[in-house]
Amino acid sequence: MEAENSTQVMEFILLGLTQSQDVQLLIFVLVSIFYLIILPGNILMIFTIRLDPGLTAPLYFFLGNLAFLDVSYSFIVTLRMLMDFLSEKKIISYRSCITQLFFLHFVGAGEMFLLVVMAFDRYIAICRPLHYSNLMNPRVCYVLLLALCLGSFAHSIVQVALILHLPFCGPNELDNFFCDVPQVINLACTNTFVVELLMVSNIGLLSLLCFLGLLSSYAIILCHVKKYSSEGKSKAISTCITHVIIVFLMFGPAIFIYTRPFCAFPADKVVSLFHTVIFPLMNPVIYTLRNQDVKASMRKT
Repeated sequence: MEAENSTQVMEFILLGLTQSQDVQLLIFVLVSIFYLIILPGNILMIFTIRLDPGLTAPLYFFLGNLAFLDVSYSFIVTLRMLMDFLSEKKIISYRSCITQLFFLHFVGAGEMFLLVVMAFDRYIAICRPLHYSNLMNPRVCYVLLLALCLGSFAHSIVQVALILHLPFCGPNELDNFFCDVPQVINLACTNTFVVELLMVSNIGLLSLLCFLGLLSSYAIILCHVKKYSSEGKSKAISTCITHVIIVFLMFGPAIFIYTRPFCAFPADKVVSLFHTVIFPLMNPVIYTLRNQDVKASMRKT
């Protein structure tokens, strides 16, 4: 019976950010302008790091991958959102919804784990500088990248597996501008308490633990740099502050959305907009603006 019910809903209707046509048009214009300004810079940064032989340190290797993930993360949601602004009825098929959800959490978890790897890189570079070249050689960097990809896949496939076992027999209106776990689960024709608990544990608890772990690691690093010379201390502190800003931008909205029961809050859509569209593209820009080497290389390019 569950299998039959789960196939009755073949598509979902996305209610979008707002029902006001004027507000939708305004958001469409603002997001489009934002993309036209920021996206080329992010792509330029990816190619600059890839092609410049002076930017081969692990920090830049991970930064290039972060920029790629951020652009990908934003694309998963934004292109669909912009097209939906021009459509009177915003419909997404069940399969497309599950696919979007999978890649959203695959890339999102990849960003989260990559920030952890970058914190580890900074810890070794600042607190164990004599061992840095041995511990963070290119082979180790690729192994860490592979490990975070596998971890992201495992994290995302759990979300999809839990949702695929839920029966959907109506209604089919998703109160959001993209498919995400809370809204999809709320449409299931069964008691979802256990599934919600598993989802909160998988997404929310993981986000919270990574967030607290990252803040603790950067606090340790900042305490360690007190013994540096003024020039070395300034550069280390600047790098750490940049990383901490990204950590707050990445984890703040995720913790707000996923570490509570899946009930709707008025601010949910606004937080989701910044989390999936604005902040991902801003992350590489923030890194670039605070990194003299990358800025100098991009000017040459």
